[in-house]
Parts: sequence; C-alpha cells; structure tokens
Amino acid sequence: MLNYQVNLDKKGIIFDIQRFSVHDGPGIRTIVFFKGCPLSCRWCSNPESQCMEPQVMFIPSKCIGCKKCYEVCSNGAIDFNLPSRVDQNKCVKCGKCVENCYAGALNLAGNTRTVKELLLELKKDNIYYRRSGGGITLSGGEVTAQPEFAEELLKGCKQNGWHTAIETAAFTSQSVLERMLPWLDLVMLDIKHMDANKHLEYTGKPNELILQNAKLIAQFGVQLIIRVPVIPGVNSDENNIRATANFATSLKSVKELHLLPYHRLGENKYEYLGHDYIMKGLQPPTKEEINKLKELVEECGLICKVGGID
Repeated sequence: MLNYQVNLDKKGIIFDIQRFSVHDGPGIRTIVFFKGCPLSCRWCSNPESQCMEPQVMFIPSKCIGCKKCYEVCSNGAIDFNLPSRVDQNKCVKCGKCVENCYAGALNLAGNTRTVKELLLELKKDNIYYRRSGGGITLSGGEVTAQPEFAEELLKGCKQNGWHTAIETAAFTSQSVLERMLPWLDLVMLDIKHMDANKHLEYTGKPNELILQNAKLIAQFGVQLIIRVPVIPGVNSDENNIRATANFATSLKSVKELHLLPYHRLGENKYEYLGHDYIMKGLQPPTKEEINKLKELVEECGLICKVGGID
C-alpha cells in the first residue's frame, strides 16, 4: 500500500514552469523543468538545464549599457570583455545583478523551490487537468538527478489526484527508479542512440544503463513511450531508427515510439551562457525524411507520432 505522506518542505532546483502544454503527455499539462543532467547532449535545447546550480544568463540584445550590474556585483564577476558578460567562475549566484538589471538582459536560470510552493502553483490550473484528462509532467534537465525532490513532488501530485508523467533519459540507478515508479502514470523515455560508442560520443555517457532501465520500467507496468530526438548525421539513419524500434517492440508494454525532430530554438541560449554551440549550422530534418522514418517505425508494429503526443 502506498504511503501518501508528503514532505512538503523538501527543496529542489528548477529553472522553468510551462503551463498549458499539450505535447508532453495527455490533456492539458503543466511542465516543471528540473535543473541538473548527467548527460551533455550536443544538441540540447536547454543548456541551462545541465548544471545543477543556478546560472546567470546574459541576453545581449536587451542590454542598455547602464552598468548597474557591474556596480552591485561585489565579487567582480561582471566582465564587459566577455561575450556572456558574466565570469561564471567568480559568480556566486546571489542574483543582485539580475535584480538590478532593469532592461532584463540578465536572468537567473534556476531557483530553489519547496514541494509545498510548487503544489500551490500547480493547483492554479487544476480545473484544466480535470476537464482535459491532463496533469503534471516533470522534465529537465533530468528528473532523476534530484530523486528525493522528484519523489516527494510526485507524491503530492498523486495526493491531489493528478495524472503524473516524466520525461527522462533514465540514466540513473535502479533504486531511484523503483522509488519513483509507484507515483507515475506515464514515462516518456528518450533513447538517443542504440550504438553505445556513438551514444558516448554525442552525450558523454554510454547507453547500457538507459536500456537496462527501459526494461525495468516496462516490467513494472507503468505506461512507457519511447522517444527519439532525430538529429541529422547523428542518429537519423534508418539502421539506428530500426534498431530503436525493434528494441521498443521487445518491451511488451510499449505501444508507441515518438520521433522528435531536431530544432534550433535553444541555440541562442549557448551564447547567453558563454558556451559554444557545437551543432551550429546543422539543419533540421525535412518533413519527407521524418515521414520516411515514421513509416519505418510503423512497419515494426508501433504507433509512431512526430513531435510528441498529438
């Protein structure tokens, strides 16, 4: 029997809350984005999610040159010779520069929240969850990088009767998953590549643990959807997509595989953080290319959707 006692004071670090989403699980949903990720995918559209700690991001187009940020920073972290404006090695994430940036050129990606605070925020849209069959999706970053916080938040969501889902790469220990799975209705698991060496090359980690955990989730019985971010020149070849689909069909509870076409919407964020975007110049796959891969997945007996849940 499940213990619904929730530690409302448990703290975690998130970097965004997105409301009224219809592509990250059934119905109308609110997505909570967790900070921290053990992977470092070259195409990541949320680079601010990878580091566990808050980070100051600089948007050059908004800067009016008032230099108020320089005046209030007592650690010498503001450097006008840096494209990112902020020396992350000196920055202590106090937020003073952000608070005094009236033009909104500086933003703090990541803040600490308690489970209680988040549940109060999520309750604002309770009527939409009820009417649409929606709920809460925890995303990131990587949800399992903050396991205790995620577990307590999921407990609180179930206590409120909400449908719960996570978007994950499942690069974590079996014990973490076993703690979270009882509180989940849906797991959307990203498989970046079936080749372990290429997975290591492009994400910084091998894929054996991910594939093992996919089997664990399937055996547990929670609804599992396999997703593939389709990155041209990385994992978009037919052999890899077919291998991923065949693996998905071996998981008896899996009925769907979703193709998530690469996009460039997060490219500017690398500049805001002072990072280089390795995939610069890469073009998204064409509609024809995606449709061909979709047909291949369907030939393997799976329902295939593009861009998430319709």
